[in-house]
Amino acid sequence: MINKKIEEAINKQINAELYSAYLYLSMGAYFGAMNLPGFENWMKVQAQEETFHAMKFFNFVNERGGRVILEAIDKPEVEWDNPVAVFEEVYKHEQHVTDLINKLMDLAIKENDHATRVFLTWYIDEQVEEEANASSLLEKLKMIGDSKNGVFMMDHGLSKRVFKMPAKEED
Repeated sequence: MINKKIEEAINKQINAELYSAYLYLSMGAYFGAMNLPGFENWMKVQAQEETFHAMKFFNFVNERGGRVILEAIDKPEVEWDNPVAVFEEVYKHEQHVTDLINKLMDLAIKENDHATRVFLTWYIDEQVEEEANASSLLEKLKMIGDSKNGVFMMDHGLSKRVFKMPAKEED
C-alpha cells in the first residue's frame, strides 16, 4: 500500500509531467507556425516522452493500491522571441522537473518508502539525460546565432528524432 504523503506528491508530479507535455506541444506549435518542422517534431517527441513519464507515475500509484487524482493542467506559454528563447525555457523547465523529482526522492527517503525510492531512480537518471539534451541543443543554437542556414541544418537534424519506448517498458 502506498504511503498517503507519497501518493499526494506523485499525483502532483503526474500533473507536472502532463504540464510538461502541454508546454512542449505549445513549443511545437510555435515552431510549426515558423515553418520549422524539425524543431516542431523534436517538441512533439518530447511531449510524448513527458506523457510516458506521467503514465509511469500513474501506473505506479495504481499498482501500489493508491488513487490517482487528476487536476487541471495550467495553460503553457504560446509565444517566444526566437528558437534560442524556446530552448532556454526548455533547459530551465528540465532543471525545474529535476528539482521536483529530487524532492520526491527526499520524501521517499524521509518516509522510508523503498519501493518509491527504487522507482524514482529511473527518473533521476532520465533527468540527467533530459538536462544534457536541452543544454546541448541550447548551446548549438547559441553557436548558430543569426545564421539561417545553421537553423535550417539543425531543423533537418531534429526532424529525425522519434519516440522510443524504453526497452524495459516494452515487455
